[in-house]
Amino acid sequence: MNREVKDMDFGKKASAYDDSWGKISGRFYRLLLGQVELRPGAKVLDVGCGTGALLYKMADAGTISGFGIDMSEYMIEEAKRKCPEMDIRISRCEETPFEDNTFDVVTTCLAYHHFSDRAGFAREAARILKPGGRLYIVDPRFPFIIRKVMNAFFKMIRVAGAFSTPEETFMDFAVFGFEPGGFQTEGFAQVVKMKLIKN
Repeated sequence: MNREVKDMDFGKKASAYDDSWGKISGRFYRLLLGQVELRPGAKVLDVGCGTGALLYKMADAGTISGFGIDMSEYMIEEAKRKCPEMDIRISRCEETPFEDNTFDVVTTCLAYHHFSDRAGFAREAARILKPGGRLYIVDPRFPFIIRKVMNAFFKMIRVAGAFSTPEETFMDFAVFGFEPGGFQTEGFAQVVKMKLIKN
């Protein structure tokens, strides 16, 4: 009998996340902050925002209009406490509550490898980004063998998850009007950059 593939749930760890897993995230945040293009007042959506740590850091780096979504109500509660002036909501990545052509920048950090509907996310990112908007996907970077073993493990335990190379990620988004903007790596972290050339 087939079992349904489950989404990863970090909700119960929300209150302690920044002091545990959040510390590991620091390298990924620094890599993104060094690459993201943020003009003053830019509308920025962080997908899978967790406790809001990345939004908080982006706001600290410059004046932005910040938005965040996450599936966990516990994470959202933490994010709202951390970023009370921002628009933080419970939502899946493939069906957000925002209007067409809303955002200048969409980011997702340490979440993309858990997205169960990547085509749905790519389609939604193309819908809510303004033409010329930027998309940044930050995830772990593993050698071929480790990546294959981990992807097989996710499949075996029926949890949504798969790690991708930058080339694989570019291919996933090309059909929805994105062009590659290059990628940057630092140790086991990578940021994949894309630009929306058409809706």
